[in-house]
Amino acid sequence: MANKTYLELVNDVLVRLREAEVQTVSQNSYSKLIGKFINDGKRQVEDAWTWNCLRDTITVTTSSGTKNYTLTNSGTRFRIIDVIDDTNDRRLENSTAQAAFEDSLTNSTTDIPYYYAFNGVDSNNDTKVDFIPTPNNTYSIKFRIVKPQSELSSNSTVLTIPEEPVIFYAYAKALAERGEDGGMTASEAYQLYLQSLADHIAIESSRTQPDIIWTD
Repeated sequence: MANKTYLELVNDVLVRLREAEVQTVSQNSYSKLIGKFINDGKRQVEDAWTWNCLRDTITVTTSSGTKNYTLTNSGTRFRIIDVIDDTNDRRLENSTAQAAFEDSLTNSTTDIPYYYAFNGVDSNNDTKVDFIPTPNNTYSIKFRIVKPQSELSSNSTVLTIPEEPVIFYAYAKALAERGEDGGMTASEAYQLYLQSLADHIAIESSRTQPDIIWTD
């Protein structure tokens, strides 16, 4: 079964709050607030686990003498799984921007890259990366990453990650915002969120091997 759209998520929370459903997320100030809570929950859930549905590969093609490259459409919130030189069948190791800077000052030679270092963002807020040493040829470097979905803004946009913990998070925030009203308390709803999140992580982790390589 497909995940809910942004509008469906908002209406799910409104029903739990015993509020009227809306035709669009921006229909009134309260539905817009619930939409904000949905996006807050989405971010929390995305950051809690390396969800398979958020995994992506960005390929960088180097050119001789060029050190700095943009990871197109990466944004800044992604997490690295692995970086592979597909041309030479080898893994690149993470380094620092300082090391890349020092290399550019002290080393005028080019070679096959052994390291990568994040170094700034471009005008689209996509992350830029340096290779060490500076590439001496054309190589295909693949960045395997976990990249969050863009903030939900259109009524018809479908949520990528599991929807239940996102709904429970937004519901708990909404209850806390308006105060207790004789129904479920905000703390009870938040516990539902935590349990739902833990359940979904457990389900997904049972299907995958721990292949995450964390870098500083």
